[in-house]
Amino acid sequence: MQNDEGQSGQSIHNIVYCSRAVHDVDKEALEKIIATARHHNPRFGITGLLVFGSGIFFQWLEGPRDNVTSLFKIISADSRHTDVVLLTKEDEFRERLFPNWDMELVAAADISVVLEDAMHTVSDPKHKKALINMVQELNKSELGKQEN
Repeated sequence: MQNDEGQSGQSIHNIVYCSRAVHDVDKEALEKIIATARHHNPRFGITGLLVFGSGIFFQWLEGPRDNVTSLFKIISADSRHTDVVLLTKEDEFRERLFPNWDMELVAAADISVVLEDAMHTVSDPKHKKALINMVQELNKSELGKQEN
């Protein structure tokens, strides 16, 4: 993977997926995932967020296409989760939703607030539509009903 972030004409690619955690994923495992992401992602121009609740992972990855695609392949093969479902993948985004987050762990109870905040700060209509759809889907799902 290369860090081609910031090169003229470079589009931002994003992948959003969800998956089911295996039974032994605990706080320590989550901290390890975040630490690894924070160590590697900045070198490859990848930002995003990870939500975990009710045994479900929800992740938004954004950055250079080849890097995000390569990372998603690595994540998909990770034994700490199963049933990886690709929700969206997009190219040509010119602004990031999470430009300052090398990877943030967001509690399930807080994800609606994070997504709604992002909705108010983006100017790209595709981003705004994606966020609105995500909030609507989240509100219908078990993750959105998480009390935490």
